Amino acid sequence: MKIVAFELNGAPHLGVVEGDQVIDLQAADPKLPADLRTVLEQNKGDLKPLGELAKKAPASARIPLKGLKYLQPVGNPGKIICLGLNYLEHVKEGASRDNIPKFPTIFMRCTTSMVAHDAPILRPKVTEQLDYEAELILVIGKKAKHLTMENATSCIAGYSVGNEGSVREFQRKTTQWDMGKNFDQTGGFGPWLVTSDELPDAGKGLKLETRLNGTVMQSDNTDNMMFPVKETLVYITQGMTLEPGDVIFTGTPSGVGHARKPNPVWMKEGDICEVEIQGIGILRNPIANEK
Repeated sequence: MKIVAFELNGAPHLGVVEGDQVIDLQAADPKLPADLRTVLEQNKGDLKPLGELAKKAPASARIPLKGLKYLQPVGNPGKIICLGLNYLEHVKEGASRDNIPKFPTIFMRCTTSMVAHDAPILRPKVTEQLDYEAELILVIGKKAKHLTMENATSCIAGYSVGNEGSVREFQRKTTQWDMGKNFDQTGGFGPWLVTSDELPDAGKGLKLETRLNGTVMQSDNTDNMMFPVKETLVYITQGMTLEPGDVIFTGTPSGVGHARKPNPVWMKEGDICEVEIQGIGILRNPIANEK
């Protein structure tokens, strides 16, 4: 099931995607919360009731997918946890090539750094070094702490697509990456959430690809993660309690713009960046200059 968040008549809505249409769940039940995080909290991570509601929806609840104003699948996640240096070939193209990580590299993003599908990613005024990063996103469905390899994926409500846009100049200024990872509106999240039952356990074996103006820049498979989904969840929950609606970016493969030879490739105004993950969909964002 594909669950999409969108804006209609100035208000947030949730919908279920079927073909080229969206079933507006608020039209089926006006009392339904319009925020996926709240739905996950109330249903303890179970999204099947949304599918049942969609089946009961009147014909008038169906609207075209074309022209939809997308919102981020989770509008206000409590935490956005990011995993760096998770594909070996990507590690080799950066400063850590001689110091291969033995543990997951964890950092955080804030909500103001993210935009939805079709919304512009902004190149900051202060630098041209805006880079793309294709990533599989996990959306947490229920509270979890001290997960094990046996139950790790039980907390995942679904998966989405991320473009973990990075401002390299500021990322490199210090040993801490957070400044370069948190410029306003530099990352993408969408177009929707695909429930975990629709994909292989732990998101294994999924092809992911970045295209900049139609040219393939990154192409890899989630099987090549150094710290796969289960191991990452076990590691994180040793210290952090995961809660409904939390979002986890799982790292990017090689081919990023800063490592391009002979010259780096930065996203600039007028570009279109697409990130596609097998079984989930295409996250598309135009690039615009910060005003």
